[in-house]
Amino acid sequence: MTATTAPAAREKRGIPGLAQLQRIGRSLMLPIASLPAAALLLRLGQPDMLGKDGLAGAWGDWLLPVADALGAAGNALFANLPLLFALGVAVGYARKSDGSTGLAALIGYLVFKGVSDALSPYVLGVAAAGEKQQLINYGVLGGIVMGLIAALLYQKYSRIKLPAYLAFFGGRRFVPIVTAGMAVIVAVVGALVYKGFDSGLTSVASWVTGSTIIGAFVYGTLNRLLVPIGLHHLLNSLPWFQFGAYTDASGKVWSGDILRFLHGDPTAGTFMTGFFPIMMFALPAAALAFVHTAKPGKRKVIAGIMGSAALVSFVTGVTEPLEFSFIFLAYPLYAIHAVLTGTSLALVNWLGIHAGFGFSAGAIDYLLNFRIATHPLWILPIGLAYGVVYYFLFRFVIVRWNLRTPGREDDDDDTINPNNVLVDQPDDDDAAASTVRATPKLDSKPA
Repeated sequence: MTATTAPAAREKRGIPGLAQLQRIGRSLMLPIASLPAAALLLRLGQPDMLGKDGLAGAWGDWLLPVADALGAAGNALFANLPLLFALGVAVGYARKSDGSTGLAALIGYLVFKGVSDALSPYVLGVAAAGEKQQLINYGVLGGIVMGLIAALLYQKYSRIKLPAYLAFFGGRRFVPIVTAGMAVIVAVVGALVYKGFDSGLTSVASWVTGSTIIGAFVYGTLNRLLVPIGLHHLLNSLPWFQFGAYTDASGKVWSGDILRFLHGDPTAGTFMTGFFPIMMFALPAAALAFVHTAKPGKRKVIAGIMGSAALVSFVTGVTEPLEFSFIFLAYPLYAIHAVLTGTSLALVNWLGIHAGFGFSAGAIDYLLNFRIATHPLWILPIGLAYGVVYYFLFRFVIVRWNLRTPGREDDDDDTINPNNVLVDQPDDDDAAASTVRATPKLDSKPA
């Protein structure tokens, strides 16, 4: 007599490395959170705001030192953006991090930068007499790498025990030491591959900026498609902080769409402008479609939830409360949203519209940067047109395929809470999971 046993169910495994990439993406939010303050200070200090062409010209020269001080404060943050990313990523990525993690990242990045500068003449050639020496410049990418290294070394060596005569340097005190040593190695390797890296990055940037319509469409679509797994921050780091170069009036070179725009580059905004019609008009219109397609008994509750989420999207450009309300429940609808976002970025580039932000594409940034934008008024009719498209298209798709958007869930369905529209990123232990568990607690931290 033989006994048969059912084969053991295979354990479902997430995509290899996805959880780590998600942790990196979330850790980028800490330094990115400092950008609105820097952008606001820099913008207020510019000539057309508090400077000689703005309030100082009308109210008197006493405002000039105020404008200079505010502008210098904003520039101080932007000029040290790689260092901010090193500190923020280290603290955000390491589990149970403390002050020694940030100190290790600071030391690591300073050593990395110092060694890179010292090796620059050997890699890029010695500058001619009277010319400025070209330096190896990895930008924020160098800061991100050193932040990750500091975080990983902290997790590995924060509890190390050394011999008695070296006990003082054990534990957390050992982390900055080993990070400094690793920074030297990383800087040397970085110097050896810098020419290839710079050539590759320049080629990609040239292709994207040379075919702005296609490049903007691809970027805009991918940006939204990566939101569910939290990798859009990694994608943003290249066009926003690395691509392109602009030399301001003082001779300082700024890289990335955000920094170039805020410092007066009229060609910047390729990877920002198209988000304004979507975040200020299209997604609020989608929220209205959700309300009108909700079941009558739930419509009042959904109207309150969606109304507040739409207002947040319009004013601040924070779209996670709206997007996460249907991102998993009706993913085909979200895919449509991603493609339409790409078309918005392509359209504004085709029309030669250039606007930008320091935080997100909401009304606050739109008004704050209105005077340094190119054709910003065109954003309003384009946004209204996208709002109409979103409302009728979303309403048609929801009704046609009976999608379970907020307010359309089964009455006996306990797996989805219609009030749970503010969904946080998944925990590290289940970051690669492809479903979202409903919880009765609202968490407003954006993805």
